[in-house]
Amino acid sequence: MGKLEGKVAVITGATSGMALATAKLFVAEGAYVFITGRRQSHLDAAVKSIGRNVTGVQGDAGNLADLNRLYETVKREKGRIDVLFASAGVGEFAPIGKVSEEHFDKIFGVNVRGTLFTVQKALPLFSDGGSIILNASVASIKGFANFGVYNASKAAVRSFARTWTNDLKDRKIRVNALSPGTIDTAIFDDIPKEAKDYFVSLIPRGTIGLPEEIATAALFLASSDSSFVTGVELFVDGGVGQI
Repeated sequence: MGKLEGKVAVITGATSGMALATAKLFVAEGAYVFITGRRQSHLDAAVKSIGRNVTGVQGDAGNLADLNRLYETVKREKGRIDVLFASAGVGEFAPIGKVSEEHFDKIFGVNVRGTLFTVQKALPLFSDGGSIILNASVASIKGFANFGVYNASKAAVRSFARTWTNDLKDRKIRVNALSPGTIDTAIFDDIPKEAKDYFVSLIPRGTIGLPEEIATAALFLASSDSSFVTGVELFVDGGVGQI
């Protein structure tokens, strides 16, 4: 029997990288998974790669109408949520002197506003005793140059995990922040190679992280293996934030 046998999970932004790897692992461990993505073609490809026990719902985590449609689909098909991985996020760099309103609104609109309403709108369907995982980042405790808005957005996500642990304790819903370090995903498609090389050079383990290494950590937080773990920030970063 899998660690998530019979569970219903929702994973946002799961068309690639860490979240897609997590969706595949959750299904392998017995869960039925709802995934989201902004682009229908990428969403269809992700659903095909997962192969079974999955529903794809097109939408943007920063768009409240899209979130409503997501949860209407979950309610209609399964009627409840046991695990939520609020994974959707964006990352862009800009030095403080070049931060624009558009840059700020884009980062905070998805990473902070989107995370808030992804969780809030899930609660009416949420099973007592369930698990909520927020996608934070080692950036929440670091001062990476030129990533000030992104760093701040992830610090806000970590703060949500603390507060919501208190807000939801009567329902025994656990809330934890999962904070990846440098992971080999498509985020580097829009970041200069020298920036990627710099981040990799900071990793004490010596190698970049893999999406599957985030997935196994998410499985831990989603399953009963972490039944006495709530309100934490779990760093999966090769040691970047720890030394």
